[in-house]
Amino acid sequence: MVTRDPYRRPGFGGFGLGGPVPVDLVVLLAVLLATYSLRAFATTQSIPGLLELTSSVWRQAEVWRIVTYPFVGVPMSGFWFLIGLIFLYSFGRDAFYGLGRKHFWRLILWAAVGGALVAIAVDLLFGRFLPANALYVLMQGQIFLFAIFFAAFGTAHRDATILVFFVIPMPARWCIPFEILGAFLGFLGTHDLAGFLGLCAAMGLTSFYLRAGGSMGGGRKRLREIRLRIERWWLQRKLERNRRKRGFRVISGEGSKGDGEIRKGPWVH
Repeated sequence: MVTRDPYRRPGFGGFGLGGPVPVDLVVLLAVLLATYSLRAFATTQSIPGLLELTSSVWRQAEVWRIVTYPFVGVPMSGFWFLIGLIFLYSFGRDAFYGLGRKHFWRLILWAAVGGALVAIAVDLLFGRFLPANALYVLMQGQIFLFAIFFAAFGTAHRDATILVFFVIPMPARWCIPFEILGAFLGFLGTHDLAGFLGLCAAMGLTSFYLRAGGSMGGGRKRLREIRLRIERWWLQRKLERNRRKRGFRVISGEGSKGDGEIRKGPWVH
């Protein structure tokens, strides 16, 4: 998949590898590589297992797994792991520059915790009907991070074009449906219902976060607007209850339009 850089930074063959390098993203990739490498040695291969998302979250109260699992490299062949890091860097850099450092890490935390809670809920409800060795395999490490960065790109740059398999042009607004289809195919192969629904929830939360406040294009901070609207609604309901309780009533006069809207003027009732 090749992305069109919406910020027109110098690119490397249109692949999004050129331009300034975000240190935070490099550190993130280094952590993934380090945890992936730990699996190759008998003395250290148990360390990544302590950080992955598993049923131990609720069975042994190992709650740290809810926030550590995105940073654990998923075991796969070295070639595909490297290719995965390249794609992750491409879309992750776009997310970092679009969101800024604070919102970049908030997005990861928001999607990781939300997706994990959904997956754990599915595990609690249906875990006895699912293969234990296949739980959560679809939402670990670089797979999870790529899913949310790809969803972020599709949400923020709906008019951009992505070349699927380097050949088929696809509008970026189809990114999330395309990912859901891929996750569903993964579910058919693994029967990991918890991971599938958790990953879908994380992608949905990513889209909501960007639309609500974590703008990648300099849009309005809608999270603050939503909060202010809720506060205004609450104050209106509170005033209405007090009015009914205390018998207050609005007296229409020359200072009022009759529709409840008060005109400006040097008068007092």
